[in-house]
Amino acid sequence: MMLTEFLAEHGYLAAFVGSILEGETVLVLAGFAVHQGYLSFPLVVVCATLGGSLGDLFFFFLGRRHGAALLKRFPQWTTQAQQVNGWLLRYQAGIIIGVRFMYGLRAVGPIAIGMSEIPTWRFVLFNLIGAAIWAPLFTGAGYLFGQTLQWLFADAKRYEEIALLLIIGAAVVVALVRHLQQRRETSHAKR
Repeated sequence: MMLTEFLAEHGYLAAFVGSILEGETVLVLAGFAVHQGYLSFPLVVVCATLGGSLGDLFFFFLGRRHGAALLKRFPQWTTQAQQVNGWLLRYQAGIIIGVRFMYGLRAVGPIAIGMSEIPTWRFVLFNLIGAAIWAPLFTGAGYLFGQTLQWLFADAKRYEEIALLLIIGAAVVVALVRHLQQRRETSHAKR
């Protein structure tokens, strides 16, 4: 099975699941698939909005129920959680909407917000607004990548497999760098 066929068959599920976990790279890839005609832009955005919202809601409830234990287990998150709490005092709605755009706070942010006294309904509402902004932005970035590729190369269809592999390769590199940074932070916190 070719990568493009796999994407056409499972692209919406990948956008949903990828958005639960992190999402940016998956959405760029899905946006590229939209440009190539394999997926529908509105359906990718709906899947990503729902997946991103549910993922953040999971971390919110995890923070609500086990926040202190998590910070004890992962002390490197403490600084980030304190930062989010400080911002929440001043910019509650803006932080809930924007936490998904802040590097390094995608999981810790909702956990810290869950540890606060913000009502669940308020988090759900503003988190959904944030996801509804985030999903089309990153899907659109992938679409623009496809448009740029088509502009640069007259026969873009010929290069779509290479472009998809480059996006996946970039995602692997980004994930590896994040993993190494987290390991380094964990080893520094234990000292």
